[in-house]
Amino acid sequence: MNQRKASLIIILAGMLFCAGTMYAQAPAAAPAAPAAGGAKAGEKEGSLTLWDRIKGGGWVMWPIGLCSVATAYFIIDGVTRTMVKRVVPPQHEEALKGFFRQGDYVGAYNYCKSNPVPVTNVLRVGVSLLGEGKQIVEDGMIGELAKENSKMQSYISYLSVIGVCAPMIGLLGTVTGMMSAFATLGSSGIGDPSKLSSAIGEVLVATASGLFIAIPAFMAFYILRNRAAGAIHHIQEVVNSLFRKMPYDSLAGVHIGDEELYAAVPNWVGQEGLSEMTAMPHEMAGTGGPSASQQISAATAQ
Repeated sequence: MNQRKASLIIILAGMLFCAGTMYAQAPAAAPAAPAAGGAKAGEKEGSLTLWDRIKGGGWVMWPIGLCSVATAYFIIDGVTRTMVKRVVPPQHEEALKGFFRQGDYVGAYNYCKSNPVPVTNVLRVGVSLLGEGKQIVEDGMIGELAKENSKMQSYISYLSVIGVCAPMIGLLGTVTGMMSAFATLGSSGIGDPSKLSSAIGEVLVATASGLFIAIPAFMAFYILRNRAAGAIHHIQEVVNSLFRKMPYDSLAGVHIGDEELYAAVPNWVGQEGLSEMTAMPHEMAGTGGPSASQQISAATAQ
């Protein structure tokens, strides 16, 4: 899986690099009436490489570059996390169906524990609570399903953050570039346009780069969010099919699993005098008799 992720990142980075190179090497539009040195300036502008444009964008290109790498990673990670074959592997589904057909819930629990994927994590919680009744089982699986949904959505939500922050970073580069441009204009005037070119390039490149990262990040965010919802619905379908007509009455009081049970019997049960106090009529309440807490304190003192 790690090699697959690495190969996908390399392919996506190569596509982005090719797109950026094509954009960077596109010739600039020639002016209607070029000056004496206009041809040379146009040739220099048309021969700019991708790295030249990145350097022209200023310091904001570093955080924007980090955002582009993070976007590629989160997209690939989100696609792999929301794949139906990864969320509900067919071999695990068939194996669990076999355990449920045989009534081997201990085997199903051990299989789920040794093969942790989203569907087995939900089923493991449900099988471990079979002795507690239908309502407890459903509540436990709903809680585990919400946890698996949170795991899927956690990295996908970062794409929305990048989609919001990348244009803001580009806008920051625009503001700083405009400040530099006006400072240059104020010191040298409009007679030397070459000194303004780097500042104007910083303004345009920073803004375009921020939007270039934000648009695919937002698109991937909504697409992956829908994929995650579909994966969760598929888990629900598998769980509902396995727990349909579950004989909860035959499993009442059964504890399946190796988790330690911390809820022990109260330490005052079995001591002398407790049975007599619990047998006291309820009419003592409000007649000046000892309260329940006082009765328990007296029993533990004995």
